[in-house]
Amino acid sequence: MQIKPIAEIRRFLEKYAEPMGIEIVDIEWNDKESSLTVFIETESGVDLDTCEKFHNAILDPIDILDPTFDKPYTLNVSSPGLDRPFKTARDFERNVGKEVELKLFAPLKGKKFYEGVLTAFDENSVTVQTQQGELKIARNKIAKINKAIKFD
Repeated sequence: MQIKPIAEIRRFLEKYAEPMGIEIVDIEWNDKESSLTVFIETESGVDLDTCEKFHNAILDPIDILDPTFDKPYTLNVSSPGLDRPFKTARDFERNVGKEVELKLFAPLKGKKFYEGVLTAFDENSVTVQTQQGELKIARNKIAKINKAIKFD
């Protein structure tokens, strides 16, 4: 099924998200299920109530946008999850000074997995303070970077 560009859908929905203190971190279309999923984040985290409030806030307006050109679809609003990969500059900014996990496409210094504190980033690289020292890694070498998940 053909849908409008995700960037257009994002721009439209951000008008509703920003006043609610919600950041849209990703939007995915599942062609097999004809579903549009909007992943959201807030400074204090996302719970079921937050997802429901945002879903209700965009339900009627998104029909005006008509992302599927009048074809039926399911609208979902969800938390991206604790281990979601960083995709935007805002994701990196939010996590400077925090522990992260990096999975690399190919080994670097004999390893494909690193944990450490994110100390810096730019569009080409990230810098992480590991137990072995500071490590600067080109972003195109990173398969996935996300918050380190610690269970007490």
